Amino acid sequence: MTYVVTDACIRCKYTDCVEVCPVDCFYEGENMLVINPEECIDCGVCEPECPEVAILPDSMLDDEQWVEHNQEYSRIWPNIRERKEPPADADDYAAMSGKLERFFSPKPGTGD
Repeated sequence: MTYVVTDACIRCKYTDCVEVCPVDCFYEGENMLVINPEECIDCGVCEPECPEVAILPDSMLDDEQWVEHNQEYSRIWPNIRERKEPPADADDYAAMSGKLERFFSPKPGTGD
């Protein structure tokens, strides 16, 4: 089992999870985070820290889409190890559905 970040993170990008990760397996895109599934030690401490419930164990997913998404982008986005302020409009996007198709950006974030 591994934990993955889903589309609930897109345009919200709260980084509370990053601060508690003991192995620094989060990577930052322009408008979301991902977890490197090969680095994740399945400790689960990040899951309750996410206010948008965007982090789930892969065993709770219907398909492998999010594992593959996290794997792909964790290879090219910079590592993030410290909490940052979320976007000013993060709460406006919290309850939206279909964020992957509407708002996902493959561009990297700034990292640490």
